[in-house]
Amino acid sequence: MPTLRERKRERTRQAILDAAVALFERDGYEATTVADIAAAADIGTRTFFGYFASKEDLLFPGGDERVAAAVTAITERGPADRPADVLIRALRTVDAAGHGFVDRQAAVRRQVMRSVPAVHAAALMRQLEAQREIAGHLAAAYPDELDDVTASALVGAFIGAVTGAADALARHPDREDGRAAFLDATDRALRPWMR
Repeated sequence: MPTLRERKRERTRQAILDAAVALFERDGYEATTVADIAAAADIGTRTFFGYFASKEDLLFPGGDERVAAAVTAITERGPADRPADVLIRALRTVDAAGHGFVDRQAAVRRQVMRSVPAVHAAALMRQLEAQREIAGHLAAAYPDELDDVTASALVGAFIGAVTGAADALARHPDREDGRAAFLDATDRALRPWMR
């Protein structure tokens, strides 16, 4: 169970994220300053930088946790688990932990990526780095089945399925079955890799 300090830290982190999303929606990403976000979250700018290194980092708060979930799923795989099964399990773990791909924050991230080229470029770099890290772990875990190229192709297909499904659902924010549709679409896209 998290300590009081850990719970307080998480509440402050979430308050910063919530304030940023609201300000990005209202004023736009580029017009919003770190000072604006800190004020809206009722903290100082020094405190802000204790949680996030930059304004851009607010758009990608769960990236490390997503990669860690994939690495954990690979490490803890069962003997009958196929590579695609492991990736699907990691996705479901991340989704269950609340690191959504089809939530309000994800919609704001997509809008900013479409309108701010530097953020789009940063997102692509983060995605590529994550893809390489996950593929390396996957190839090492399945040396008789995957080499670097096939592991990279599988992880690329997985990330493409996740990104494509999330982007399509972002165009339909009122869809009540969004999360279920997202997970189902990703499962279907990876079905050829499952045995």
